Amino acid sequence: MSKNLAETTTYSLSSKPPKLPDRRTDERFLSLLRVGALLVGGRRELCLIRNISAGGMMIRPYSPIEPGSRLSVELKHGESVSGIAQWAESGLVGITFDEPIDVLALLSSSGMETQPRMPRIEINCSATVREGSDVHRSRTVNISQGGLCVRLNADLRIGGQVVVSLAGLDPAGGVVKWRDADNYGIGFNRVLPVGELMSFLQEKKNEERRRAAS
Repeated sequence: MSKNLAETTTYSLSSKPPKLPDRRTDERFLSLLRVGALLVGGRRELCLIRNISAGGMMIRPYSPIEPGSRLSVELKHGESVSGIAQWAESGLVGITFDEPIDVLALLSSSGMETQPRMPRIEINCSATVREGSDVHRSRTVNISQGGLCVRLNADLRIGGQVVVSLAGLDPAGGVVKWRDADNYGIGFNRVLPVGELMSFLQEKKNEERRRAAS
């Protein structure tokens, strides 16, 4: 490819650990992944964290890790999370945590308020996308301060102006940036404030807890 794509750490509110991703054979990625301190087999080294959920993470280590290995990763200074490597393939390792972590607390304690943008957060909730007089129902794949990815069965025009509505957030105007099968990337016309997005995510987390308890 003539251009590099950015590969950034993705966060998820899901209680399930990340799955092995689809292979990308024809894309080159510029890595903007979060760095973690890995302790495994008595050695300490750095790793790149590709995906974090409440139940586990996917990392790119710098040395081989066998499935079944016990390890710990320091996500923030002085605090580590322990787990077991469930699989290792294509330079990636999937880890299941011994105990679920609070992803929103991790984000809040990572100095996000001082960073230019919050990372992408994987969520699964309904949204409506209005393009002119047409209103489409969709599922939200992930969201950040700058935009979101939605999945819908409709044709949106790349570069088209849309308005996205999600329960708990004010309707947001945006532009359709890209399409991949049924997934569309929409960039917001304004950057969502950190506090506004965090309140929305906290409510989604509370909804998941209520559903699990019912």
